[in-house]
Amino acid sequence: MNIDEHATDGLRLELAEGVLGLVLDRPSRRNALTDTVVEALIGVFDAVSTDESVRVVVLSGAGDHFCGGFDIVARNADIDSPRPRVGSIQRRLPSQTHRLIPRLLSVQVPIVALVRGWAAGLGLQLVLAADFAMAADDATFWEPFTQRGFTPDSGATWLLPRRVGELRARDMLLLGRKVTGIEAAEWGLVHRAVPGADLSAAVDELVGQLATGPTVSLGLTKWLLHRSATDDLTTATDNEALALEVSSRSDDFREGLAAFREKRDPRFTGR
Repeated sequence: MNIDEHATDGLRLELAEGVLGLVLDRPSRRNALTDTVVEALIGVFDAVSTDESVRVVVLSGAGDHFCGGFDIVARNADIDSPRPRVGSIQRRLPSQTHRLIPRLLSVQVPIVALVRGWAAGLGLQLVLAADFAMAADDATFWEPFTQRGFTPDSGATWLLPRRVGELRARDMLLLGRKVTGIEAAEWGLVHRAVPGADLSAAVDELVGQLATGPTVSLGLTKWLLHRSATDDLTTATDNEALALEVSSRSDDFREGLAAFREKRDPRFTGR
């Protein structure tokens, strides 16, 4: 992957040994996203879907916070701009954040979110859309929408109930309840919460396991999980048959069988 092609103001990319690091880089704004950064992220995940050099993606924020959501203050800073036509948000979102979140869910590469500080609004939806989320125990998760007088977006009402249950989702979405990293792990919002000093090491261990795993079968399993959220059993089992056909033709499948026969750990190459 040519990372320079996708880097932009507010987003840094780092690629090494199959691990693509995406760093939200606007620390003075708690890494709040802009239209430019959202578009860049969409481009990155489009590229990742066909780039065999990437075996796992790590999403993090620069400085003390993960992501404070979308920077609506910056978007509305120009008070002299003419008022947009009614329906401008409804027309814009399908090509912006409402395209980004489904892309994270569907791309056949594992995504790990490393969360410090605040993960709010769209920032929280990025966490929910990741395959694994590791958080500092003092991180804060917040859906601020109704506290600001507007309604949830970016898949919040689809993702959050599936992760934490409907009652807890109502607490967060209707009452604006803030959730700590420890609570988030207990609720199933994130996979694990650890002391901040231990977070990087915990993420590195997980990423190392994913980056040396059977990339084809991991990607297909992620696809199966995502599709099964809305498919019936017959469709889900049909998809499983298709995924098994594809994964059984991979080099990693043959390596897995050889390692089993030889009673050793497999050495997967991601192919």
